[in-house]
Amino acid sequence: MVVRIEKKIRWWGVLVVALALLGAAAPADRYFEIAKNLDIFAAFYRAVNESYVDEVNPNTLMRHGIDNMLNQLDPYTNFISEDQVEDFRTQNTGQYGGIGANTRMIGNRRVITMVYEQYPAFKGGLKIGDEVIAIDGKEIGNLDPEEASRLMSGQVGTPVKLRVKRTNQTAPIELEFKRDKIKINNVPYFGMLTNDIGYIQLTDFTQEAGKEVKNAVVDLREKGARSFVLDLRGNPGGLLFEAVNICNIFIPKGKEVVTTRGKTKDSFIRYETLNAPVDLEIPLIVMINRNSASASEIVAGTLQDYDRAVIMGERSFGKGLVQLGRPLTYKSQVKITTAKYYTPTGRCIQVLDYTHRREDGSVAMVPDSLKKEFKTSRGRLVYDGGGIDPDVKLPIEEMAPVAAALVREGFLFDYATHYFYKHPSIAEPRQFSLTESDYQDFVSWMKGKKYQYHTDTERELARLRREAQRDRQIDELNSFLSDLEKSLSEKRTHDLMTFRDQIKDLLEQEIAGRYFLERGNVEASLKNDTELNEAVALLRKPAEMKKILRWPD
Repeated sequence: MVVRIEKKIRWWGVLVVALALLGAAAPADRYFEIAKNLDIFAAFYRAVNESYVDEVNPNTLMRHGIDNMLNQLDPYTNFISEDQVEDFRTQNTGQYGGIGANTRMIGNRRVITMVYEQYPAFKGGLKIGDEVIAIDGKEIGNLDPEEASRLMSGQVGTPVKLRVKRTNQTAPIELEFKRDKIKINNVPYFGMLTNDIGYIQLTDFTQEAGKEVKNAVVDLREKGARSFVLDLRGNPGGLLFEAVNICNIFIPKGKEVVTTRGKTKDSFIRYETLNAPVDLEIPLIVMINRNSASASEIVAGTLQDYDRAVIMGERSFGKGLVQLGRPLTYKSQVKITTAKYYTPTGRCIQVLDYTHRREDGSVAMVPDSLKKEFKTSRGRLVYDGGGIDPDVKLPIEEMAPVAAALVREGFLFDYATHYFYKHPSIAEPRQFSLTESDYQDFVSWMKGKKYQYHTDTERELARLRREAQRDRQIDELNSFLSDLEKSLSEKRTHDLMTFRDQIKDLLEQEIAGRYFLERGNVEASLKNDTELNEAVALLRKPAEMKKILRWPD
């Protein structure tokens, strides 16, 4: 039995992974070390299967072995098992077979968080806020989240039945859909911010991202856009060549966008723009934040290097690594970091050095002393090793702990559903605003509901109490600390009002989404977006834009 299991696993499949990770050009002594260690691994694996006191699941044991091996590398080199391949394909293509609805877990409930107009979920009557209680007759409570997600998706053209609980219905509703080919939009929204400023929100870099941005630029120019904001905030990146296509919209054909460099010859690739640009002169602001990564940083960094756009916001994430997928046996794959990428000035924005780990296995940031300076086309100084530094830094408003808890625990989501079934319609998203009476209704609705959050002050107070106990000063300080804790506890009761503006904004976005779906979410969020307002204000000052970019008058 043990021998059959080992043959089924075919340990030399792991050899393929190891050879891929260590490089095809390894010298002969490295091949010997690989073979020797794999022989030791196989002998060890055989001994465990033969002698371990309990039955060992070979798939689980092998997966743990692979995952722990990969933990020594960077977090982007991953093993993709056969049952994960479809998700991996979706990440790259933005396409899958499904009904066109998003879900999330709130407590032990799986709820519908978005439906898309052109797909079966919307056409078949599924609504945001519906709680899915069964899929094809299988109760959600008996399924783990991954299994539930797999049941929702499937082959295009196949049927799927959902049983849902709806807020205004006493009995569950049975809905049936035929799965369709679902394409996730890289540009979920574009529109006019003012009569002459266009706005494009780019959230992914899957296939056709460049085409979607180009179409948005052309459409908005026809509507009167004389300048643009390209919003990459929170965009984690994706396909490198789509970053090239997006840069090509704003810079000439034949210009270098990014170069990749690794340890093998085929990893040295220079990517250039291949097409005529759409517009070389229209003023452009690219917005980034700490969660803008990878392909987002290529776009921001390249347009910065050519002084083509003003980069505005926070310093970006700092991921300058390139991954390629390679097929393995039994329909599995490995996604390997094969190179680092460099913007046209020659800078790599990778912030962490995974190659040289400390003794404890931790990874160091590139210190400022080792960062190099580079010059853009017009001589502005930019630096490597720490993400993309914006040309205009903006203070970022952090979400209040109480607001984060209301989002995390689903109270804003549930109240939006409650509001939707009480109000037949609302104003357009940009004009919609909750009244004082509406907000007080929310506050009343929240009474008696339990939710946990900790402020920075509370954390510091808890730390101070621990330090006082350690230093044996708790007896003298206990009364003082208790008074502070009581004061903070009383303050908590007013947090819904203290952070009213932020919570109200989040509620309005959630509610607008109920009536206007994805457009509602985005347009409601734009109303009070202080960072976006700064971008609009700068575009209103062409002389200031030219000064930042060193453009001639």
